[in-house]
Amino acid sequence: MKVALYARISKDEASSSGAMQDPENQLIPMRQFCKAMGWEMKKEFIDRASGGSANRPAFQTMLAEVRQRHFDVILVWALDRFSREGMTNTLSYIRQLKIYKTGLKSMQESWLDTTQEGVAELLLAIFSWVAAEEKRKISERTKAGLAKLKSRGVKLGRPHSLNQKHIKEKREEIWQKMKEGKSLSNLAKEYDISYYTIKRLKDAGIKKGVLK
Repeated sequence: MKVALYARISKDEASSSGAMQDPENQLIPMRQFCKAMGWEMKKEFIDRASGGSANRPAFQTMLAEVRQRHFDVILVWALDRFSREGMTNTLSYIRQLKIYKTGLKSMQESWLDTTQEGVAELLLAIFSWVAAEEKRKISERTKAGLAKLKSRGVKLGRPHSLNQKHIKEKREEIWQKMKEGKSLSNLAKEYDISYYTIKRLKDAGIKKGVLK
């Protein structure tokens, strides 16, 4: 059994002394477990980042190597070391592992062991239900919050982008930025108007002799 060990620590989970936790606290018992099981430890991945973000370099490298089928199982100290991104994203990661025939095992949660026959399917079904409930509750809270704001007379929705009158007022400014070499796509983003509107402004500038 080829195993990858994944450990994660973060500043927001520092010890009472204010020092960041040592990843060795997670890795040492995981190494001992692998030796006891006779598993081959292929690689260790360590992140010093929040588990609430997907932007974890070691985690992303590990997933890339999972896609290359380098491992049979990912061993973690606990599920929250693997991910704290919410059930929907965590479920997505577990599904990715399953696609590439890689299990996930937690040292702290004995029930989390997708290397066991049938466990992966059961956990995915449970996690799918929890993720759906999570989405439903978020949707309900969002709707309730929007209704409350609406009742107070707050206008909802995206602010209006430049209308034709404002575009006309801004065109000299936009033409100047075109002369300075700013790209049409960047100008469209800056003024929150379509690329084609910016293109028409450029054409109009060329026609007037303002632009070349």
